[in-house]
Amino acid sequence: MARPLHFAKASGVGIRPGTTTNQYTPAPIIKAITSKITRIVRGFEFRFEEESRRVLLDLNAEGRDAPLLLFDAADPANLGWFSRCQFYVDGSSGAVLQTPIQLANQRDRRGRALPYSIRLQINKELPASFRLPNKAAVSEQTVYSVLFNFLSALLNTGVGVCGGPVVQPLAGRTQPQGNRN
Repeated sequence: MARPLHFAKASGVGIRPGTTTNQYTPAPIIKAITSKITRIVRGFEFRFEEESRRVLLDLNAEGRDAPLLLFDAADPANLGWFSRCQFYVDGSSGAVLQTPIQLANQRDRRGRALPYSIRLQINKELPASFRLPNKAAVSEQTVYSVLFNFLSALLNTGVGVCGGPVVQPLAGRTQPQGNRN
């Protein structure tokens, strides 16, 4: 059974785990989440959308000199990045491993991945057995902490993409290598 993950307080009263999500008014929650996310996503322009089971963030770091540090973990040229990275993305599903976050490339009109833009989805309902790394229980604070660390990694240390055609790397060698035979 999935347990809902609540991202804010409604009318000054905390929502306890296990209560239903239809007991809040959306306006204060969106305002509270937006203010928290604004503090977390420094360095990005963002668009925020909350749905019943997920939160969507369109992030754009257009002012950067280099693309976001989302690289192909299988490329030998990225070995230095791979050894330093804290987060990995499943390239076939977009899931950021061991987090409630999913990532997708944003694309231009020709279908090419934009090097400064991504879309994140944060799942609000998770299985009761879901745990973050170090067996940490999931709470609003831990999700914000993971989101902050993930965005910092995209800007500073790098995030590895492991296989799959869905999520494309934005840094390093972005085109697949030809056959060496």
